[in-house]
Amino acid sequence: MTKGAVFALEDELGDVLDKAVRQSGITRDLLALRAEVPLGRILDAIDYRSDLSCDELRRIAGVLHLNEVGLCALGAGNYPLPAIGGLPFCVWPLAMPHGIGVVNAYLVGECGSSRAILFDTGAGMAALDAVWPDEIRHLDAVFLTHVEAEHAGGLSEVLARYRVAAAYVPVGATASGAQPMGDGEAVTFRHLEVTAYTTPGHAAAHNCYLVRAPRAVRGTNLLISGDLVFAGSVGGAHFSPFQLQQSLQRMLSAVPLHTVIAPGHGPLTTVEHELRYNPFAS
Repeated sequence: MTKGAVFALEDELGDVLDKAVRQSGITRDLLALRAEVPLGRILDAIDYRSDLSCDELRRIAGVLHLNEVGLCALGAGNYPLPAIGGLPFCVWPLAMPHGIGVVNAYLVGECGSSRAILFDTGAGMAALDAVWPDEIRHLDAVFLTHVEAEHAGGLSEVLARYRVAAAYVPVGATASGAQPMGDGEAVTFRHLEVTAYTTPGHAAAHNCYLVRAPRAVRGTNLLISGDLVFAGSVGGAHFSPFQLQQSLQRMLSAVPLHTVIAPGHGPLTTVEHELRYNPFAS
């Protein structure tokens, strides 16, 4: 069960094309030549003035090794989103303004309980307070996907206010009051189990976290994906384009298809849906 508003996509067609060109290692001029699309039209698309046809986007997708179905959907402004359901616990997406965009944190807990686990802490306590659900008054643990300011800025205040005894960061990251959690390590809090996956690419030290309820008779899992994968896009490959793509492929194949993805930006989605539509999941 999820609680909260439906969020807009993090990336438009221009963002996706810009990221894909940067990660491909080819120039925009060479892309235009190989895709047989005028450079000016590609530049307009990257600058959010796109009227590229689906045929042109298919040729661009072929050069950049992107999923043409998802790219055409983005180009038409109708990237589909799946229905979200089947979780055996409650999820509170916390969407906070940051700069010109929005950053997400997530509370996950037993429905009807006043306790939860927090994933990422936003840019600060003030931002969290503005979206914090009244029913959650206790935290069992805090997990950070990575330590960028917009995702970890509220950590020290959260730990102090809620007297959190356990906080975790990726191996290689440093945050006061938090301990490293490596690939494959799992911890259990009440009825929830959290397993860490090391997923470098956007940052050198980045984790995704798989949340499951081992005692639940049925229900799907939740993947806290940070800035690895979004609905219809991926995070910027600030550390390593190659490792980001490796991490993406690994995560989309390592967890069940019906797993719900809770990204660091944008709306919830599912593994099955992103394998079908995400331009980078070709």
